[in-house]
Amino acid sequence: MDRPVIFVVDDDPPALKTLRDDLDRRFGNDFELCAVRSAGAAIATLTDLHDKGRSVALLLVDEQLPEMTGVELLAAAHLQHPGAKRVLLVDRDYTTASPVVQAMTLGQADYHLLRPWVLEDYLYRSVGEFLSDWSKERDPDFELFRVVGSPHDPRIQELRELMRRFAAGFGFYDVDQPEGRALLESVGADPEKLPVVIRHDNHVMVDPTLADLVNALGVNVAVDVDGCDVCIVGAGPAGLSAAVYAASEGLTTVMLDQGISGGQAGSSPMIRNYPGFPHGVNGAELTMKSCEQAWLFGAHISFAQRAVALGVDADAPVVHLEGGRSIEARTVVIATGVFWRRLGVPSVEALLGSGVFYGAAAGETRAMVERRVFMVGAGNSAGQTALHTAKHAATVTLVVRGESIERSMSDYLVREIDATKNITVRLGTEVADARGDGKLEVLTLRGPGGVTEDVEADALFLLIGGEPHTDWLPEAIARDDHGYLLTGRDLPSVARPGDGRDPLPLETSVPGVFAIGDVRYGSIKRVASAVGDGATAIRLVHEYLEDAPLLEVRG
Repeated sequence: MDRPVIFVVDDDPPALKTLRDDLDRRFGNDFELCAVRSAGAAIATLTDLHDKGRSVALLLVDEQLPEMTGVELLAAAHLQHPGAKRVLLVDRDYTTASPVVQAMTLGQADYHLLRPWVLEDYLYRSVGEFLSDWSKERDPDFELFRVVGSPHDPRIQELRELMRRFAAGFGFYDVDQPEGRALLESVGADPEKLPVVIRHDNHVMVDPTLADLVNALGVNVAVDVDGCDVCIVGAGPAGLSAAVYAASEGLTTVMLDQGISGGQAGSSPMIRNYPGFPHGVNGAELTMKSCEQAWLFGAHISFAQRAVALGVDADAPVVHLEGGRSIEARTVVIATGVFWRRLGVPSVEALLGSGVFYGAAAGETRAMVERRVFMVGAGNSAGQTALHTAKHAATVTLVVRGESIERSMSDYLVREIDATKNITVRLGTEVADARGDGKLEVLTLRGPGGVTEDVEADALFLLIGGEPHTDWLPEAIARDDHGYLLTGRDLPSVARPGDGRDPLPLETSVPGVFAIGDVRYGSIKRVASAVGDGATAIRLVHEYLEDAPLLEVRG
């Protein structure tokens, strides 16, 4: 089998030779290095590679070539090799005049490499990361799980998303195709009971629950701790940050989530404004690393554990779990975040999982190739998901009820959406109806003046804001009119903690119970601010515990 190609273009012969030799030394066993000096030679060679069906993994192009700019060459190359990652070779110029600033903002390049690199380690580390990102978007070489079912089954998207979050390589097999039927027959599974998940060792799960799947991945779902210093409910960025700081600072820490780690951020395909990641970071990757970091510091982490009540009448709060278990904690940190707001159109809800999905589309990337995709939303999550999906889909239409996206979406996303040819933004528009034979086929859009239009659609992703997950909490914990938890100075005087002191900044109306992240009233809906909330909360937990009664921790 032909090796994938790393393609380098630079009109400076010594620089081209050095870069090619350096890359060949480290990556030559797995990739073929191809280096040319001109844009004309690059286009001719790339055409030849395309005609031969060769796969190009990376395009590394000098920012300025005699015949055209590097950005123009990347655009031409992208037409023939859309799966290749695009890298601009740029000088170390930290001004807005650098072409990479606009190229990254407008989605014309995926990464950049600074010249000159003093150490080969910088080159190898950077290119290794680029190649890793490229490989993640390809079908896996090893399938840890094989999923057999109907492509229109609502459970399939859930299974894909879970496996993507845990970086578990999987393959989907249509039950109506010979390969899918043969797989079921090979393990003696009933084709009438779907979906079927087959682990690499032929362990079979029929219509598995979340706990079954998490268990099959080797992840802990048991709670064998009865008491702790701090119990964190929710494993999004805020909860994960709190777990990292609590465990690293010696507090006995338990973190629970009714699903898996990541929250909404974990479903985001690319977060570009998180500090320290100039090329952006995949939300699932970021949150999974945070989860492992908390675990290595000593946090006890349990997934598929739903908190159903919080007892606040005893000396210490008690978190009650579905199934009857409970955890007594000296302090509780609520980081349950928000859930996607429902659209409220019955015909749309009826197709949920059969072309209609709430949340980001990262787990469905391969399924969106050459599809007509619609998204409802005007926030950063909608913008990030639209841009990511547009790399694969034939068209992406962003449906926005308001008259602009500038007020609710970051400027860099607005500019990149404007520059992406296969993304259309329809303002003053809403989804009025949906229909299809077992799957989404047609959407009815209602535009300005109430005029309706039927459009063909393969998928609809709904990212229309969230509602806080607080219905499991007692009335003693004060909320605003929308259910967000009030903390610190936002608490009215009648709802202040009843222990004769002013509340700490992130403390709720119940002493020792804190709220962080999106579930908190007045929070800034950004991943970095949620992480800051988590770190701050643990500093406040220490302050609270200085005067709190001791609790015998059992576990």
